[in-house]
Amino acid sequence: MVRWADDFVVGFQYQAEAEQFQQELAERFAKFKLKLHPEKTRLLEFGRFAANNRKRRGQGKPETFNFLGFTHSCARKRSNGMFTVNRRTISKRKRTKLSEMKKELRKRLHQAVPQVGQWLRAVVAGHNRYYGVPTNLQSLYSFRFTVGRLWFRSLRRRSQRKRLTWERMRRLLNHWLPWPRVHHPYPLRRLGVIT
Repeated sequence: MVRWADDFVVGFQYQAEAEQFQQELAERFAKFKLKLHPEKTRLLEFGRFAANNRKRRGQGKPETFNFLGFTHSCARKRSNGMFTVNRRTISKRKRTKLSEMKKELRKRLHQAVPQVGQWLRAVVAGHNRYYGVPTNLQSLYSFRFTVGRLWFRSLRRRSQRKRLTWERMRRLLNHWLPWPRVHHPYPLRRLGVIT
């Protein structure tokens, strides 16, 4: 019982500090004639104790938030059960990018396969470099597969006499589209210096 009271007091203290920080930030912005967007600015409980505290209060899972193209959520590592921040590509951004790719492939319908392949390689590689964080590999594989499927449909529209098969398409995809990998490891691993 005492532990619950201690956690509650600590949580309340952090909440008060967060509210004070939000108020001071709004005042600082006002000096430069700027405002915090009311729909995009909110206080939420997040961190390694958030899930346990909310479960104890009967409030369900911690909220998620979108920032810099990622949806951030509280999670636990499968390897050791420790807390980690789960980052996934915002689904709306991914859908938008794929619809743009579909339109662009339609414009490039009659270009040579190597030319389109080089362009797709650059697009997928850039996507992988930005979104290549430890908990986002599933989203990267999904993006690569969908780009490959869009390219397959585009190439099949080019000819009615000779149909492209999936076996040949797989060879094209493996040649032109890079496989997803983690480009940005966890900060502790990236910034760890051994002397």
